[in-house]
Amino acid sequence: MPRQIPVGRPPTSRRGLLAKSLWIGVWLVFLSSPVEDLALGNHSTAATAAGSCGLAVFVGIYLALVFRNIGRPFSRGVVFGLGGVLGILAPVLAYTLGSAWLGLFVYLAVAYGATLPLRATYWAVPASALVMYLIGLRSDEQEARGLVVLVVLIGFAMTGVGQLVRTTIELRKARATVAQLAANEERLRLARDLHDLLGHSLSLITLKSELAGRMLPGDPERAARQVADIEQVSRQALVDVREAVTGYRRPRLAAELAGAQVALTAAGVVAEVPAEPDLTGVPEEAESALAWALREAVTNVVRHSGADRCAVRLLRQETLDGPVLELTVEDDGSGGSGTGPGNGLTGLTERLQKAGGTLWAGRVRRGFRLVARVPAARPADVGSGA
Repeated sequence: MPRQIPVGRPPTSRRGLLAKSLWIGVWLVFLSSPVEDLALGNHSTAATAAGSCGLAVFVGIYLALVFRNIGRPFSRGVVFGLGGVLGILAPVLAYTLGSAWLGLFVYLAVAYGATLPLRATYWAVPASALVMYLIGLRSDEQEARGLVVLVVLIGFAMTGVGQLVRTTIELRKARATVAQLAANEERLRLARDLHDLLGHSLSLITLKSELAGRMLPGDPERAARQVADIEQVSRQALVDVREAVTGYRRPRLAAELAGAQVALTAAGVVAEVPAEPDLTGVPEEAESALAWALREAVTNVVRHSGADRCAVRLLRQETLDGPVLELTVEDDGSGGSGTGPGNGLTGLTERLQKAGGTLWAGRVRRGFRLVARVPAARPADVGSGA
């Protein structure tokens, strides 16, 4: 399955730029007639020079208006201004240089359909077809009649494409907003939990500190007991905070798998991601380390690889050291431009080693592969044969 061209955003790699340029180039096929007309020398030197300049200006404005405007929209005034220039160039060139230039009206309809507001498109596209037909009557009525339907159909079809692109951009912005709101909500929840955890403990510490201060001159033994209580409460509060923060920071493999599918698809990478895994008996530390490995691998694929496909596999295997859970992330990209392991892979190796696992990452015949292994059971369970 070919990689999808990102819609409504500029390319992020050389491969993406090449794919988008080829996709744009295919649709310039209607320019073959004007170019051939100029190359055959059917006009005077002045007319050929003027036609070449006019064609260059037309193509430049068309590309800027359609393909640049789709990703980063111009203001409405600029859109109408550039559309007006195209609306002047197409009739002038077609009228003065002949029927070979009638194909410019196809691009005019595309530009109007993709960039103008719907109300303006409803009259601009038929008007373009009508002007083209009237100009074609003086040179080649049959060709003009055939192009009328094409101009109208392509123009109105592009209204749907333009609306789809604008909707995609809005959805991408909405998704980013939802992610930000979710992060804010998570921060608020963490703040509430920490308040609930520490509020009582800190109040108790403050109260006992005041009591110890009042008792200290006359009753040092009772003051010492209060200080001992303060120490116990503070230690318990520290344990509670560590548990809370650890729970927030520990990623879950199922959530990371779902996130990997979304991230790869959003980046235009064909993703093969397994369903929710069976983690029966897998220690939490091992699952967390594997989730970190998946997150790091997918981040590298999205940012650096330029890959078209990425396959994620999760397997249980039996080894001499006991059962292991193996995560493999393989893509067909370049693997980045670095000559050695980056900080992410180095930190990931250390994290896996702490969980009793291993990491291998490197180039393969058709891309880059990362393999992370963690124990699928605790050492006590392995020793007892559980």
